[in-house]
This record gives sequence, C-alpha cells and structure tokens, in this order.
Amino acid sequence: MKHPSRAALLAATLAPCASLPALAQGQPTVALPAVTIRASEAADPARRANEAEQALTPGGVTLIDGEALRERKVVSLTDLLRYVPGIWVADGLTGDSSFVSSRGSNLDATNYDGNGVKLLQDGLPVTAADGNNHNRQIDPLAASQVAVARGANALTYGASTLGGAIDFTSPTARNGAPNELLFGAGSFGQWHLRGTAGVVSGTFDGLVSAETRQSDGFQQHQKQDRKSLYANAGWQLNNQLQTRFFLTSIDNRQQLPGALTRAQWLADPTQAEAAAVSGNYRLNVQTQRVANTTTWTIDADSSLTLGLSHERQQLYHPIVYAPPFFSLLIDTEQRTTGATLRYQRRLGDHQLLVGLNSAQTRVDGGNYSYVPGGAQTLSTAVRNRADSTELFVMDRWHFAPRWTAVYGAQAVSTGREITASQLKGRYNAVNPRAGVIHQWTEDTQLFANLSRVYEAPTLYELQDESPGAPPRTLLDAMRGAVVEVGSRGTYRLDGGDRWHWDLALYHTELRNEILSRDSPTAPGTSLSINADRTVHAGVEALVGGSFAIGAGRQHRIEPRVNLTLNHFRFRNDSTYGNNRLPAAPRAVLKGELLYRHASGFYAGPTVDLVSSRQADFSNTYRVSGYALWGLRAGYTAARWEVFAEARNLADRAYVSYFSVRDQAAANDAILTSGEPRSLYVGARLKF
Repeated sequence: MKHPSRAALLAATLAPCASLPALAQGQPTVALPAVTIRASEAADPARRANEAEQALTPGGVTLIDGEALRERKVVSLTDLLRYVPGIWVADGLTGDSSFVSSRGSNLDATNYDGNGVKLLQDGLPVTAADGNNHNRQIDPLAASQVAVARGANALTYGASTLGGAIDFTSPTARNGAPNELLFGAGSFGQWHLRGTAGVVSGTFDGLVSAETRQSDGFQQHQKQDRKSLYANAGWQLNNQLQTRFFLTSIDNRQQLPGALTRAQWLADPTQAEAAAVSGNYRLNVQTQRVANTTTWTIDADSSLTLGLSHERQQLYHPIVYAPPFFSLLIDTEQRTTGATLRYQRRLGDHQLLVGLNSAQTRVDGGNYSYVPGGAQTLSTAVRNRADSTELFVMDRWHFAPRWTAVYGAQAVSTGREITASQLKGRYNAVNPRAGVIHQWTEDTQLFANLSRVYEAPTLYELQDESPGAPPRTLLDAMRGAVVEVGSRGTYRLDGGDRWHWDLALYHTELRNEILSRDSPTAPGTSLSINADRTVHAGVEALVGGSFAIGAGRQHRIEPRVNLTLNHFRFRNDSTYGNNRLPAAPRAVLKGELLYRHASGFYAGPTVDLVSSRQADFSNTYRVSGYALWGLRAGYTAARWEVFAEARNLADRAYVSYFSVRDQAAANDAILTSGEPRSLYVGARLKF
C-alpha cells in the first residue's frame, strides 16, 4: 500500500475533509494547493484522495483497491477483508454471506442477524436504522474502492457502532472504470459471469454491471442462484453542482444446510442437518435500492453534499423445522430510507466537517409455522420500526509542522418499536473523540486517540432476557472508552524496493455489552443479555513489501502478512468471571508470498493460521484452531488477465463458524463446516 508524499499529506491537511464517496465519484470538494504527486498516484485521483483521508485519521483505517480483487477469487466479505487487520470474518451458510466481527463486535449468536459494523455504499447506509445488516450481501466486485474504518475511527461516517464502518465506493465511467467481462468457475459447481459497460458523453456518464452466479455448495442442500444489477449515472449540472444516481437490484435464492453436532461434523463435514433438508431451509432475498448524491462546491474553501437512499428487501426464510413442536418461517418486507448531509469548510489551519445521518426502517410481515410445500400458519405478526439520527462534528487542526490534532463528537438519538411484544424505547448519547497525528518522516506516521464507543441494541436484540428480568424490559446500550496508538508508513529502499506497514494497538473498557445466545427451547431464536463489564483489546498488524531479485529487476518477491491478536473477556462477571468471550479466535494470521515477473506472471503460496475459539459464555465448549495452505497464480496483460487459486490443499476439515450458547452441550447442533480442498479459475477481458 502506498502512502502520500509529505507534500501531498500537508496539502491534504490544509484542505477541507472530503467525503470518500464524493471523491471516488470524481466530484469536486474544495480546491487543493498545487502539490507534487508520483505518477502512479496521479493515474488514480480517487485513490490519492482516499489515501489522504486515511493519513488524516489517528487510528486504524484500511483501504482496499477494487482493481486488485480481480487477481483472486473474491465472492464474499471473507474474501474481500482477508488482508484487513482487526476484523474476524468467516464464511457463512450461504455462498456469499459472512460473519463479520470488528474489534470484538457481534460476538454472540452468530447464525442470526449481523450488527456491530455500519455498512455504507457510496456514503449512504446499507445497514438498517437499528444497526442491523439483515439479509444483505454486498458484492465486493461492485466496488472500485473499499474503506474500512475500525471502531471509533468511523467518526468520519458518523457511525454509532462498536466495530466501525465499511464504505463501498461504486466505480463510474468518468473515473476510468473499464468496460469488462469477468468469468469464474470452480469446485462444487460454482460459476459466475459478469459484464460491465459504461459511456461518457459531455456532462453525462453512465455505467451498468450485470452478473449471474450459481453454486451447488460443498455441503448438501447448499445450492445458490443469484442475479444482480448495478448501475449509476452522473451529470455535471454546472461548474459547482453535480449529481449521481445509483440503482441496485439483487435476487438471491439460497438453500441452507443447517448446523451440525460435533459427532456429525467429525463423521462427515459436508452433510446437511437433517431438519434443514426435511424443512427445506432457505434464504431467499430480493433487494432493490435507489440512491442519489449531489455535491455543491460553494467556493474554494467549502462544499456541501446531500445523499438520499431507499432500499426494499423481501425475505422468505424457512429456518426451523421440528414438528410437531416448533417450526419457523420468516416472511417479511424491510424498507429503509436514509439521508446524509455533509458540510466541509477550511478555516486557516482547520478543516471542519459537520455531518448528519438519518435513517428509518420498517419491517412488516410475519413469523409462521409451516409444512414444506404446504400450509403456513401465522404465529406472530411482525411490525417493527426503527429510526436513527447521528449528528457529528470534527475538526482537523494542523497546529504545528508535522502535527495534526483531530477532535470531535457525535450525538446519536435512535428509537426501536416492536408491536408484537409491546417493546418501545429510545437511546440517546454524546460520544467525544480526540486524537493526534505526528508525521515522523516523509512516509511514516505515528498516531493516538482516546474515544468513546456506543451502540444501541437492534430490533432483534432489544428485550432483556437475562434470568429474573421483568417482562418487556429493554436492554441498555453498549458504551465504553477506547485508547489506541499505532503507526503506518512505508520504508523505501533503493531501486523501488519497499516495506509497508499498518499497526494499531487498542484497549476498550465496555459496559453493558449486548450478548445473545441460541435459545435451548426454540432453536433459531436468540436470548439477549447485558454483560456488566467486558474488555476488548488487541493488536492489529499488516506488513508487506516488494523486492527486486536479480540485476535486471525483472523478478520481484512480494510478501504480505495480516496478524490480529485478540483479548476479549468478561471482567469479574458475577456469572462468567473472567471467561473469554466466544466466537472470535485469540490469534489469526493470513499471509501470502508472491513471485511477480515484469511480463505480468505471478504465483505463490497462501496461509491461514487460526487459533481455537470458545462456543459458549461458560467456556466449556472449545472449537479447535486450524492451518490452511493454498496456492494462487495468474497472468496480467494490457487487455486481459487470468488467475487460478487452490484453497485448503491439505483438505483440512475445520469449523468456519458456529452458534453461541450459554453452556453448550456436546450434542448441540451449532457447527458450520469450512470449505474443503477447492480450485477456482477466473478470466477478465477489458474492451
């Protein structure tokens, strides 16, 4: 990863804080002083702007280049976030879903709805107003760039989540997105075809991507059929005003294999849960989303960006079948409307950002008992409502040569209402943040911050179900303080060789952490509690480099290692003592060692080392760690490229993720198998 030169950094420090989506779309924000930029940076102004944004954040932020994703198999967030430290991601039951935990967020009943990380597309929310990433899969290949701001470093987005925010920036024809055709195929009947075409004509530009993807899955009853359409169009209305519209349509139909007991997993990790087959478990989601962003460049020192979005999801989700006692089919429609307003201004050595996020979510439908292919009987009418307002203010003050102070605060007000259980509540908080960045050398930064983190319960984790809690008692919001220090930079050697790194150490003291466990009497539903005090701490490190071999410098070796060390525990809890929190491993290492030739050929091994995890709060059920080895290779030419990737070459059986219990029994069906030995190939044609 390259970092901006000192000139570029100081220029960015004296310019208003630009929103990532606006920059990625090529929209003007404020005028920058003239700077000297390396040729590779000049070729991609959006990436240069994102690097400047990263350099002005006193904490962990990782940028992912969408172009590099074409060199390997990337289907899910697990693939996308492979080299993002501090995030534990595991493949889920479906072909492209993932369990995501950032700095220890979402460490609970992981087979259910995901929370703890705010997902955005072009700066507008994909996450629902209650903080839930319910039934939504974002296609990584539909992003030109991805910014991952971990924990409190997501203040730039106003995110009131424990784990931070992930913003996906759409490619545009005006910013050089190529017309292309992508094809991929691999083990277990997987294949996909994707085409992208764009046009630029005067003040107008447009881009359309269409994809079809199918897979049989490596487990029984795991077939998937997904079709997607992504489009955007922009107009330069005048020298100061421009607007862009976005359209997304996804139709995903997926069989679910269910979960296995330890004995079943040891006997055959590719089998499906018997109830999943007899109950025909599925996750069928139809999604339509429209959005718009409009930027007004007021003058050389200020700009205003307005964004609007509306998303509809239709969910059909048979998930539990245990007749005659209990069956569950969820059939709901979720609608989320979001808006964002961002004002940026330069005042001398200060960069001011004032932002406002607003979202409303409605979920209507029902929970049914059912017979596969037969009768459905309404058991609970679903009518859920959520709203959220986030007001955030931030100043970046270049108060001395090589020193920048970053400080601000977020005010959040968010409401929840569940009609069926007569639960209704509102959560309010103010969350300050202060940090500092020191530009130690031209390519090296040191940073530190002290921040408050906050997250209210979702609609699916709203009621306090701890033993002895009165009926219809609401859970408290999570809140805590985090201190973080770190460094990022590049060490350049002669002839273009270099090391680069991204290192962060953090320690969080949390109160009221919301934890959910699978209900022993009603599988497929969860029970939620507030833990008294917990600790989330860790080390996040990404180290890589590029080194020439031989006098002609035609050959290069490029190592890359992502290391995350986690310390997630209860603190003197009356029930759990100092037990480890479940779901996330204590140590994760993911790496590769690539050989590259100047002709465009590359090849090398990959490795995944994951330590053991706990599957319950009582720490009586341990899931073993694992080591996976792989190999990838490819060739890149001017107009085409191909790749091949082999995973889990030793065919190691391992558990990807699992449901969390209070105290898991040996015969509990909670385990989800990881992918066995597999091979994938892909090709890309640019025209």
